[in-house]
Amino acid sequence: MTPQSPEEHRTRVRWSVGALLAASTVINFMDRQTLSALAPILKSQFRWTNSDFASLLIAFRLAYTIMQGVGGRLLDEVGSRIGFALVVGFYSLVAMATSFAQGLASFRIFRFLLGLGEGPNFPGAAKTVAEWFPNRERAWAVALFDSGTSIGGAVAPFIVLYTYRLFGTWRPAFVLTGCLGIAWLIIWLRFYHAPQNHPSVSPAELRYIQEGRSLSGVTGKPARWRDLLRYRQTWGIVLGRFLLDPFWFFIAEWFALYLSSKGFRLEASVLGFWMPFLGADLGNFAGGGLSSYWISRGWPVGKARRAVLIIFGPSMVSLLLVLRTSSYFAALLIFAYAAFAYAACSTMFLSCPPTSFNRAPWARSAVWRAREPASAPWSLLTSSAASLMSPRSPR
Repeated sequence: MTPQSPEEHRTRVRWSVGALLAASTVINFMDRQTLSALAPILKSQFRWTNSDFASLLIAFRLAYTIMQGVGGRLLDEVGSRIGFALVVGFYSLVAMATSFAQGLASFRIFRFLLGLGEGPNFPGAAKTVAEWFPNRERAWAVALFDSGTSIGGAVAPFIVLYTYRLFGTWRPAFVLTGCLGIAWLIIWLRFYHAPQNHPSVSPAELRYIQEGRSLSGVTGKPARWRDLLRYRQTWGIVLGRFLLDPFWFFIAEWFALYLSSKGFRLEASVLGFWMPFLGADLGNFAGGGLSSYWISRGWPVGKARRAVLIIFGPSMVSLLLVLRTSSYFAALLIFAYAAFAYAACSTMFLSCPPTSFNRAPWARSAVWRAREPASAPWSLLTSSAASLMSPRSPR
C-alpha cells in the first residue's frame, strides 16, 4: 500500500455521529426512566397499586411496539436527519407535557404518547450506523449508541431525585429531561448530514465507509414482511430478543420498586440502582469489542457475532442466584453481571440485521424492527406479573 497523501487524510466524522446517537439514546432512556425513578413517590402521592403502575408501563410498551414498525419505516422514507428530528422533537415535548399530569388516566395517555415517540430511536440508530460504519467497526458503533441505555438508566435516578428534592415536587423533573432532548435536536440539525453530503467527511473516510459495507446483492427492491418471515435469521433475532428482553424491562421499569419492596430506603435504592446499568454499559463494549477483534483476526462476521451470544447468553441464568442471598450488595452484583451478559448479547442482536439483511435498505431496518413486536408483548406480560410483587412495596 502507498502512503496516503495529505489530500487522502481520513477524517473520523463517523465517530462524532456515533456519539450523537449515543447521546440521543441517553436522553431517550432518561425520559422513560423519569417515571420509574419517581415511582415510589408517585405511588404514595396518587395511592397507586402495583397493578396501576403496571398499566402505565403497558401503555408505553404498547405504543412503543407499534412505532417500532411504523416509525422505522418513517426513517427509511425521510432519512435519518429529518426522521430523528421529528421523533426526538415529539417525545421531548411529550416528556415536558407529562408535568401537567393529574392522575392515573392522564399518566397513561402521556406514557402512550411517549412510547409512540421513542419507538423509532433504536431502528433509526441501527439504520444510521449501517450507513456510516464499515462491517469491521459496526459492532463498536452499535455498542456506543446502545450504551446510552445504560448511561441514561444510571444517571436518571440521581438527576430526577435531585430535581425533586430541589423543587419539592416531581413535575420539574419531566420538564428537565424534555429540555435535554430539545438541546440535542438543535445540535443534530446543525451537524448531521449523510456521509456523501457531509462537509467534514474527507474522500478517504467516505471511501473507507463505502468499501467496508456489506452490499453484495443489493437490489433496492422493498422487502415485504411476509418475505422477511421466511428467513431463519429473522426468527433467530426475534426469538433471542423474546427470551432476553424481559430481564431488561424489569431492570428498566421495576428495579427501583423491587429494591423498595425488599425494605431498602429510597436513598439506598438509588445508590444501588446504577450498578446493573454500569454492568450493562461494560457489557455493550465487551460484546462489541470481542466480535470486532475476532473479525479483525479473520473470522466471518456471523461466526464472531454468534460466538458472543453463545458465551454470554446462557450465563444470564446466574441471575437465579439472587434467590439464594439476602445480602443487598450480593444481589446488586448478581444483577450487574446478568445485565453485563444481557448487554453483550443485545449489541450482537443490534449488529446482526445490517449484516444479515443487505438486499434492500428497507429490509435492514425492517428486520431490526421485527424483534420488538415479539419481545414487547412478552414485556406486557412481564409488567403485569411484576404487579404481584411483595406486599411490602409502597401502595
